[in-house]
Amino acid sequence: MNRRGLIALLGGSALAWPLIARAQQKRAPVVAVLGGWAIDQVAPNLAALRQALAEDGYVDGQNVTIEYRGADGHYDRFPALATDLVARKVDVIVSTAGTLSARAVKNATSTIPIVFFTGGDPVADGLVASFARPGGNLTGLSIMVSELGPKRLDLLCELVPQAKMIALLVNPAQPGALISSEMEAAARAKGVQLPILKAGTESEIDAAFASLAALHADGLIVGGDSFFNSRHEQIASLAARYAVPAVFPIHEYAASGGLISYGSNFAVGWRQLGIYAGKILDGAKPADLPVQRPTTFELVINLKTAKALGITVPQSILIRADEVIE
Repeated sequence: MNRRGLIALLGGSALAWPLIARAQQKRAPVVAVLGGWAIDQVAPNLAALRQALAEDGYVDGQNVTIEYRGADGHYDRFPALATDLVARKVDVIVSTAGTLSARAVKNATSTIPIVFFTGGDPVADGLVASFARPGGNLTGLSIMVSELGPKRLDLLCELVPQAKMIALLVNPAQPGALISSEMEAAARAKGVQLPILKAGTESEIDAAFASLAALHADGLIVGGDSFFNSRHEQIASLAARYAVPAVFPIHEYAASGGLISYGSNFAVGWRQLGIYAGKILDGAKPADLPVQRPTTFELVINLKTAKALGITVPQSILIRADEVIE
């Protein structure tokens, strides 16, 4: 080969190399997060998920892309959002809004790995075969909300020992919204009636609180629900306006002026979702990752609200509290 031909060959190779390199580059995997409300309302939780992935070597914007889709409290949007994510061929779907969002993504795909966060029983709800060996393409975290209901009733009865009528606020769109057998047994043991108030919109929440006086309710238990959680400021404000002692499922309510909250730390839960998403990106199969359950729960009491309601918080609650808001 003459000198001119060699230079042409080398020059052509130099031009072709960037094209070959780009063709060989693998796109960053996409972790899609499906939530129940707007992204600004889940920012701390999403940060916990992002941090868990980063600790496993997956840094958002560098070697992984994390995308969020929120239903803004409209559960009927879940199927369309799930279908869109599947059509985009994302690598992992993290479903964070309970059984309804988990069902939507399960119905949309049997191949894309799914990590869910639900308050129900994922076995009874048909999401997985068992806690230990989920099978299929789903695994995740269950906080078993029904099991926490009797504990919240106990706490409210400690704060309001004379209570005989305690209302239960539920979202009828949420599976398992009615009173569980565990709650019924706990109420009978305490001689407490548990009328159900249903609300699935902001106006229905207002109407539910307006009905408390007619019920002569001595207290209120707010059910665990992603829509309610997205409206925690409205609900805590209404509880204060109607001067009703209320117990809530997450600490955001107490931080917004609610009397007491008892439940899982959602940021910790989202971190577990991030850990599982990272394991799946590393090659693990959802079928082999056991469904996790939280081992600790947060108890938060707002003393300022207790004082406004004329409630003296028992020492037995104060010493158990993880946070006391003064």
